Amino acid sequence: MIISNTETIPNREVTEMLGVVRGSTVRARNIGRDIFASLKNIVGGEVSEYTKLMADSREEALYRMQQDAERLGADAIVNVRFTTSAIMQGMAEILAYGTAVKLK
Repeated sequence: MIISNTETIPNREVTEMLGVVRGSTVRARNIGRDIFASLKNIVGGEVSEYTKLMADSREEALYRMQQDAERLGADAIVNVRFTTSAIMQGMAEILAYGTAVKLK
């Protein structure tokens, strides 16, 4: 499956648009990460525990979006975007979405 944030795939022709596909995940912080994050807040620097949490969340959202596209019989997903929103304190949703297409 080709996944792209552009409208087209180089050297390929889009023959059919199958519709919007999406994948999301909701993740919550945990006490262990919060303790390390609090310490980082004092000394400064990257909070690698949260960086990993968000990276894992993006990968899960991409995987679920790809599964959605495969159910439609897509060859590719174009115009892929990410968005995030706070569900409640300490909990966020990561959403990946794009347009499933057939290619020539």
